[in-house]
Amino acid sequence: MQEPRQLRNKYTARFWDALQQNRLMLPRCRDCGHWLFPIGPCCSNCLSDALEWTPLSGKGEVWSFIVYHHAFAPEFKDKLPYNVAIVKLDEGPRIISNVVGIANDEIRNGMRVAAQFDPVDEAHTLLRFRPDATA
Repeated sequence: MQEPRQLRNKYTARFWDALQQNRLMLPRCRDCGHWLFPIGPCCSNCLSDALEWTPLSGKGEVWSFIVYHHAFAPEFKDKLPYNVAIVKLDEGPRIISNVVGIANDEIRNGMRVAAQFDPVDEAHTLLRFRPDATA
């Protein structure tokens, strides 16, 4: 199966570039402190364009998740069943991703996870989360 390609644009390029370097970074508003995810041209809280790219630990907890048994895109047909999780990072923002390295029926809300950087090819890396062994 070929992984879906990232949605790179002028607002998200730094996010994808950081993943290529096994780092997690998101923009944060300098005026109100709000984290931007999804990433856009201005703060979704106060509309300021004073954004600063900030590194994150990549650690957090599963805030919510679902296991899909029907592929809503053909690229995922061979991955069934697969999970989609909302991970609340320790710094506050919530990111939509997958939890890997564990059976779907063992995932729990509140479970500690850590970022995993999965290279797809030379130009693409995906962010996923795995159970945090240090928790």
